[in-house]
Amino acid sequence: MSLLGPVEIRELAERLGVRPTKKLGQNFVIDAGTVRRIVRVADLRPDDVVIEVGPGLGSLTLALLPEVRGVVAVEIDPVLAEQLPLTVAGHAPELADRLTVVLADAMRVLPEELPEDRPTALVANLPYNVSVPVVLHLLETLPSLRAVLVMVQSEVADRLAAAPGSKVYGIPSLKAAWYADVRRAGPVGRTVFWPVPNVDSGLVAMTRRRPPETTASREEVFAVVDAAFAQRRKTLRAALASWAGTAAAAEQALRAAGVDPTLRGEQLSIEDFARIAEKRT
Repeated sequence: MSLLGPVEIRELAERLGVRPTKKLGQNFVIDAGTVRRIVRVADLRPDDVVIEVGPGLGSLTLALLPEVRGVVAVEIDPVLAEQLPLTVAGHAPELADRLTVVLADAMRVLPEELPEDRPTALVANLPYNVSVPVVLHLLETLPSLRAVLVMVQSEVADRLAAAPGSKVYGIPSLKAAWYADVRRAGPVGRTVFWPVPNVDSGLVAMTRRRPPETTASREEVFAVVDAAFAQRRKTLRAALASWAGTAAAAEQALRAAGVDPTLRGEQLSIEDFARIAEKRT
């Protein structure tokens, strides 16, 4: 099996009349070494079923197929979705039966639109403009996912993997932490993409874990998180006043949860927010 090289990728795009668009956040990976690295860092198992979002012209897809039981490629562009099976048949005909292409928006795709053999890993070069919503949506709707490795804008990678107290710690960090242990898994240079983006990229790895033990629902916990960061510079007592009804009610909930009302949201863990959600009266 051969991977797609830079010249072949450009020729294929030209033949299809495909130009990467900012609207879809498309930057195609043209470096074979990078896609091999992504697959290696993803630490996949032979029995994994991978969901790949935005496979584009198929460079990462071809690297994934030999390593796993199946790849479910979710593609929003009908031209690219139609071409992907043809590309795989031409480069790896012996692996063609491992590929399933789903024409859908990954931010809205539902489990019933996917094969019955549910994905166990998410591996993708995600469009910059939708990376966080896509990851959170798939973690929520696909409890079968045990692992994630995504390539995103470097600043987004920092936010997703940030720890409490960090300047970039916030809503993405906390919501990702509800589902998984999250870490940075290395930088990615600009020149591996076509077209070359104006920002750096990075890999983010996630390992699914149980959510915090709490009587509050995920929606209730996330509502507290959203409220705390809607006015990031305010103390939790002030920031959560609208969520609790009054500042006094917010303080009561915070103290009942064992949280200092004068702290700010970026100082709390997802477990802290879960306890606060429980104590709302």
